[in-house]
Amino acid sequence: MSIDYGMKRVGIAVTDPLQIIANGLDTVPTSEIFDFLKTYTDNEEVSEIVVGMPLHADGNPTGLEPAINDFIRKVNKLFPAIKVVRQDERFTSSDAKKIILQSGARKKKRRDKSLVDKISAVLILQEFLESRRNGS
Repeated sequence: MSIDYGMKRVGIAVTDPLQIIANGLDTVPTSEIFDFLKTYTDNEEVSEIVVGMPLHADGNPTGLEPAINDFIRKVNKLFPAIKVVRQDERFTSSDAKKIILQSGARKKKRRDKSLVDKISAVLILQEFLESRRNGS
């Protein structure tokens, strides 16, 4: 599972059992993420949560990092059996917007920020899976 954490919304993606491909799952309000995770983990096996690490182009963390660290602490406390790992998420939002545009989506759909968050979570998870396969 991957998380694209934001102050308003959280994009969520999951992978198939063989961990080959990432798929968008949902976008939930940040205030509801722990209820969502509890319900989801009660019904599905989750061994790891990949949390996006927002960095500036120069590699320094963004201002969102303290909120993400608080989120991770709470995940570790509530779900101690689930490993939390980080994945660089530089450029995932802009890449997600390009994907939506290239898909031929109508203007209304292209403005849907929750869709951008969900696709960003897919990109985070797919990059993580590929880096794991490549041993990096």
